[in-house]
Parts: sequence; structure tokens; C-alpha cells
Amino acid sequence: MLVKEKLSNWLMKEQDNAVRFLQKTVQEASTTGNETGVQHLIAQKLKDIGLEVDMWYPDGEELANHPNFCASRTDFSTSPNVVGIWRGTGNGRSLVLNGHIDVVPEGDLTQWDEHPYSGKVIDGKLYGRGSTDMKGGNLSLLLAIQALKETGAQLKGDLFFHSVIEEESGGAGTLAAVLRGYKADAAIIPEPTNMKIFPAQQGSMWFRLTIKGKAAHGGTRYEGVSAIEKAGVVLSAIKDLESIRNKRITDSLYKDIPIPVPINIGKITGGNWPSSVPDSVELEGRIGVAPNETLEEVKAELESYLSNLSDSWLKDHPISIEWFGAQWLPGLIETDHTLMNTLCKNFEGVTGNAPIIEASPWGTDGGLLSHVGDTPSIVFGPGVTAVAHYPNEYIEIAKIMEAAEIIALTIYDWCGGENI
Repeated sequence: MLVKEKLSNWLMKEQDNAVRFLQKTVQEASTTGNETGVQHLIAQKLKDIGLEVDMWYPDGEELANHPNFCASRTDFSTSPNVVGIWRGTGNGRSLVLNGHIDVVPEGDLTQWDEHPYSGKVIDGKLYGRGSTDMKGGNLSLLLAIQALKETGAQLKGDLFFHSVIEEESGGAGTLAAVLRGYKADAAIIPEPTNMKIFPAQQGSMWFRLTIKGKAAHGGTRYEGVSAIEKAGVVLSAIKDLESIRNKRITDSLYKDIPIPVPINIGKITGGNWPSSVPDSVELEGRIGVAPNETLEEVKAELESYLSNLSDSWLKDHPISIEWFGAQWLPGLIETDHTLMNTLCKNFEGVTGNAPIIEASPWGTDGGLLSHVGDTPSIVFGPGVTAVAHYPNEYIEIAKIMEAAEIIALTIYDWCGGENI
């Protein structure tokens, strides 16, 4: 029997068990600081499959000394990382399968039709916070590994399964895994791409701008300078810079993405009294980073652009720029990379269609794997971006199983599978 048929048949028989396991993981509310329970489930699953398991609590102080560390905290005493290891027989290519286990908060409960952590299945969809981002994708990885194990496969190359914390806050979990030595020749990350293949991933950074004005009584506002009005000048300039930056991007991977690297202002704070001219405004935002850019280059461009505005007040009272909070490194794997070719071949073999290949509109841990771990990464998985972080988040069970088959075949081909 062909390898594909054996794997497909095994996955078909395993679907009900797989759904029950996904329900258990979704029912664990693994928001920041609450990942221990679900990571124990993952660790036990990996042991049951037959993998060596390494479970540890990252050292926040050690990570904080790394230039690419970014997190909302340094205490990870309730947030373990888990890595499953399948040692190859030798002379094969190694592969990382990387998925984050942390989820964003559930938000306003009244906007959910079911409890956010119900794991309820309705019409072939499993609902719950984290189902699509990205516990469903993680399940595809686990199923791919288990299918290969239980159909008797051996691999020449090493395989590493990362179940990491803190992706939603900047990637400290993946950084910890890389620094612990869990790197490979390439990686697959099953974020919710709607089964598209993303060889390029946008990076991003947060920034804070402080704009100064001159206070005055509202009745004589002409004697002051409104920082809110000057914020309008800055907002217009940011929109112009966004246009300039995006006109430089001509890669066909971005042809269906209206703004490849957006600059978004997400928070404005200013003024303290209706009858006073505001003397200070803060803008907080996010700037996208293209795969061919470095974080430092993008910082320098924004800083230079805002320091050279034609507004005379802003020339005499320069805008203060602070880089803070989350950041994600961009990532890129060549479209003709062997892993890309292997994944695309197996996608077409399983689905009967050629894959859609484009750039990711958001950041992932792929940048850390690529730049810090020297592990070029592809983002591909089940789940729909449009429901990630939303109320009534869900994932289609059929897509989980389809992705699992594609990934299992890709592991087999890439790592030098034998004996099926």
C-alpha cells in the first residue's frame, strides 16, 4: 500500500480521538501565565506517541539578556515549554514543527454564543478560544507525527515538536527553545493561514510618540499650541510614510495584500481638561517590517522621517520616539527551497489543487526561528485568520485532518522516511 494511503487511512480512523483531545486542550484556558495544565496534556500526548519529552520553565532573567527577547514578563514559573524529540537514524534532514500554546483573552463573554472554552462541536466546527489560533494547527502536527509512528515509519533526520508559550506577546517561548538547542534545517509553523502557504512573514514593532504643545486657556486658545492639532500633522505624515514604504515592495507574494507593511496607530492619549489647550499627546502604534528589512533599519526610517517634518513647531519641539513592548522579527524562506517544493507537492497530492502561496500579513515565531535559530520557516496550517482573536472562534475539523496528512507526507519526504 502506498505511503499516502496508509497515512490517510490511519488519520480517518483516528479522527474522533483527535477531536476529543482537541476539546481537552481548548478547555484549558491557556492565557498568559496559565499554560501549565495544557502543557502537561501535550507532554503526555508526546510520551504516548513515543517521543522523548523535554519540559522546562524558561529562565526569564537569562532570556532578558538576549537582544531579541520580547515579553510582557520575565517570570515563567507557571508557563513551561514542551519539546518532543524523535531522533532520526542518521544522514537525514532535520525539521522543527513549531506551535504556540498560549491564547489571547476571551474578551466580552456576552459576544460568545457558547462558553469561550467549551470545545463544542457544531456542524463540523470545533468552537473555543485558541481553537484556530492555534491549537487546531498544533493538533495537525501531533496527528502527523502519530500517524507516522503508528504506521511504522522511521526517519533519517531528527524531528522536533515545539509547544511554546508567549507567542502572542513576542515569542519568548520559541526563543527559549532555540537557545536550548532545538533548531533544525527548516521548520513548519501551522498558524491559521486558511491552508495557504506563507514563505514570507511580516515582522512588526510597537512604538510610542510624544508630541508636545503649549498650554493655554481654552478661551484664548490662540495663545497656545494644541498638541492634538499637531498630532493630526503627525498622523498625516505617518500615512504618507506608510505609502512610501509600501511602494517599494514589488514581490509578487504581496500582490493580493493591499498594504504589505502597515503602520497602525492603535492608541491616542492627550489633554486633561476641556477648557485647556492640550500640551501633550501620546500616540502608540505598530509598524510592519518587510522580510528584507531589519528592525534597526525600520526604526531609523521612522525616526528620520518624523524628525524632518516641515511643521515649524515640530521642528523646534521634536517628537519623542520610544520603542517598547512587543516585536516580531520578519521571516523568509526562498520560494524554491526544497521544503517549499516538498510541501507544495504534497498539498497538491492530498487536495488535488495547487496551493495559494503568498506573504503573511502578520508576524509569527518564524522570524525568531529563521534569524536566531538559523531555521528557515514556512507558515502553513488550518484555521481562518478572520476568526482568530474574535468571539465564537472555531476551526473546521476536516481542515485539521487535511493539514495533518499534508504535513505527515512532508515530514516523511523531508526527513528521509523509511519502512511504511
